[in-house]
Amino acid sequence: MTELTELRPMPEDWHRALAVVAHPDDLEYGCSAAIAQWTEAGREVAYVLATRGEAGIDTLNPADAAPLREREQRASAAVVGVSAVEFLDHRDGVVEYGTALRRDIAAAIRRHRPELVITLNHRDTWGGVAWNTPDHVAVGRATLDAAADAGNRWIFPELVEQGLEPWDGVRWVAVAGSATPTHAVAATEAGLEAAVRSLLEHRAYIEALTDQDPETYVREFLASATGAAGERFGGRPAVAFELFTR
Repeated sequence: MTELTELRPMPEDWHRALAVVAHPDDLEYGCSAAIAQWTEAGREVAYVLATRGEAGIDTLNPADAAPLREREQRASAAVVGVSAVEFLDHRDGVVEYGTALRRDIAAAIRRHRPELVITLNHRDTWGGVAWNTPDHVAVGRATLDAAADAGNRWIFPELVEQGLEPWDGVRWVAVAGSATPTHAVAATEAGLEAAVRSLLEHRAYIEALTDQDPETYVREFLASATGAAGERFGGRPAVAFELFTR
């Protein structure tokens, strides 16, 4: 068996980050322990979600699910020190990769002017064994592209007309949930507890997803994910990312 390489520490010489994902709960399943630690250290993190997750609960009509899931996401973000949460209002389940999505994300990057952009696995599968959703693929790929679009005034010139000047300050795009991570953040006990409480704010979604006790489910999932990353990061629980440098 090929020995896995050790993960490197994430860069620390940045102040602002923007996390761009498809649905409420995407960040909480992936990297909220790291986000909690970053905000605690005084860094600014904002969230942009392509959808309101309105198609995510089978027993709930989308018109009712959307405001519920938005409330859960805002509460979840607040647990880890994030107050800026925006929704792009693309339709859940049918997000399309293309210029409209790239434009919306590039606009968000210009508004928030981050050095670090975070997104979720943009590849077809999770580790080659489970199929990814079209929304994750579209949003992840569009985020990687929009990091460059945001700095080019001749791509989406209408954004300049709207007062959004180009921002070429994105230095990295970090992909959570990647099967080929390169970097990691050690998850402290406080960070992990914040991650647990943050994911638990998505209670309606979790209760529709599993019959297991929500807190047990959340703790087991996050322990497994951070434990697996930690095996390649000095044996400490960790949050892993695939880091693309720009």
